[in-house]
Amino acid sequence: MTMSAFYNISITMNEKAKSRSFSGKTLLHFLEDVRGFFLLFFCLVCYTPPLSSQPIGITKTVDMSFGNIAVVSPGTVVLDPSGSRVGTGGVTLPAITGTVMAASFDITGGADLTYSITLPLNCVISSGGNNMTIDNFTSTPSATGTLSGIGTQQLKIGATLNIGGAQVPGTYMSGAAFSVTVNYN
Repeated sequence: MTMSAFYNISITMNEKAKSRSFSGKTLLHFLEDVRGFFLLFFCLVCYTPPLSSQPIGITKTVDMSFGNIAVVSPGTVVLDPSGSRVGTGGVTLPAITGTVMAASFDITGGADLTYSITLPLNCVISSGGNNMTIDNFTSTPSATGTLSGIGTQQLKIGATLNIGGAQVPGTYMSGAAFSVTVNYN
């Protein structure tokens, strides 16, 4: 046996909205309409703007610098994201270090969002006609970062400088900035 009751209920959403009458409908119809209204209300209240309305940004704050290096034979200088460095092979690091810094970037965007980090494969630095290659880029955070509750995070980047045995002394610089890409996950 199925029982249904009829209700005459009027709901006013606001003073400008028209009243909606449920006169002549069963309680089941009324509940379906009310459920739809509350579902719509819940969606509007909990709506979060799409990520595209909160763009992610990246701003370089510090250039990468390997400092002073002494070369006896081929080797590398490994600069980690914290800014410390280690010489390998025939490379020594003099007591007068010069400027040694990992690259640093400020990342901005939506609060508590995660993002992916894409680092370059390599970069060439030059002094006159002489070149060295930088590769094995690393970062802190690595691969994925999470923006703070106010939508910021600092990204630090280190890399490996490859030095030839007959490397000509000089001040080596990059003709173009290396590319770091951040994207929301």
